[in-house]
Amino acid sequence: MALIELRGVSKIYHLGGEEIRALDDVSLDIPAGDFVSIIGPSGSGKSTLMHIIGCLDSPTRGSLSIDGIAIEKATRAELAHVRNRKIGFVFQFFNLLPKLTVLQNVELPLIYSGVRARERRERAMEALKLVSMEHRARHRPLQISGGQQQRAAIARALVNNPRIVFGDEPTGNLDSHTGAAILDLFRQLSAEGRTIALVTHDPEIAAVTPRRIEIRDGKVATKVDLTLAGLQRPAGAAAAP
Repeated sequence: MALIELRGVSKIYHLGGEEIRALDDVSLDIPAGDFVSIIGPSGSGKSTLMHIIGCLDSPTRGSLSIDGIAIEKATRAELAHVRNRKIGFVFQFFNLLPKLTVLQNVELPLIYSGVRARERRERAMEALKLVSMEHRARHRPLQISGGQQQRAAIARALVNNPRIVFGDEPTGNLDSHTGAAILDLFRQLSAEGRTIALVTHDPEIAAVTPRRIEIRDGKVATKVDLTLAGLQRPAGAAAAP
């Protein structure tokens, strides 16, 4: 069983009497340990796909399973658990709270999980060490660079040790040099066996991932798995379907 399974997933909106299919009968597997990019132009449906896989939205029809949990049958409490414990998000604009320190920002998912203060600090600091940001723990977001803010956001996404980390245009608000460093960090995390999915319209970002899924007009247009062409998959990762 894949970590994420979609079967016949559609997302349909009705605007002014017109039916708009943001996603149209999408079936897709993401195995544990995969490093994949979901690519496509603006309006293609890739962000809608991420929102559905990330349990931020529900499909109009079809089924979604995450780590063996049938999402369409899950209770609100189960969905909250999946979002908090199994999925981490990294966004283009960092979404750090400016009045909190970097360490406090990274702690936030642990507060929602009910973790006690001492353990929160310890786990948040360990997550910051993973992204080489422990020396900025006491700074506030506006006191550090954009690249450092994104590293802090990645630490926040990792602090609950989720099964999958989504990056939604994670380098879109960074200069090219800093963006390349962030992509190197995602490569490193993938090499450690983490499941990483980067959502982007930028083919240069997609080029760093061994597997690419292209979405056009709400459908899966192409799937490319470079591991089948002899590219070595990171240690600890599973084979693609």
